[in-house]
Amino acid sequence: MTSPFVIGVAGGSGSGKTTVTRRVIETVGQGGVAVLGQDNYYRDQSDIPETARAGTNYDHPAAFDWLLLREHLGALLAGVPVEMPEYDFTRHTRSPRTTTVLPAPVVVLEGFFALYDEELRERMHLKVFVDADADVRFIRRLLRDTQERGRSPESVITQYLDYVRPMHLSFVEPTKRYADVIIPHGGMNEPALDMLAARIRTTI
Repeated sequence: MTSPFVIGVAGGSGSGKTTVTRRVIETVGQGGVAVLGQDNYYRDQSDIPETARAGTNYDHPAAFDWLLLREHLGALLAGVPVEMPEYDFTRHTRSPRTTTVLPAPVVVLEGFFALYDEELRERMHLKVFVDADADVRFIRRLLRDTQERGRSPESVITQYLDYVRPMHLSFVEPTKRYADVIIPHGGMNEPALDMLAARIRTTI
């Protein structure tokens, strides 16, 4: 193929999107996949007092730097490396560090809003939605945020009830209609992952 094969992997927080992305990498090979993690494209908040940053609704589309994400995907499709930002979830703002992402035959855009933006969707060759029960997704998020992001269980629960759940129902769940492939039961659905891997092999 003359142009990279673009895969969008969407789904609710804790649904298993990262597991699906890993399977794509295993199928194609580490050097054959460029991954843009949407969590890295939250808007920079360094101009906002740190005490106010925690009040940001990170589960609303407005929390993301869509312009930069579109720009970076376009660059990879043109064969140009990008400096993907890193986000510091303990300080609620963009880190000064970046990660170099090199062009590759397959590009994966992974995030719960991966299928939300029309301009990004138009560049995708395969759109995947990872579906999982709400209780499973909440438990995974609780473990991740307390173990990896320095959050207290109380703050995770409050955020889930105030933001995550209503935003999921309003903005994430509706993007399922754009998916070419829906993986039920989350990223642990081995038969579905095998079918996805087979689809990617036959396509690329």
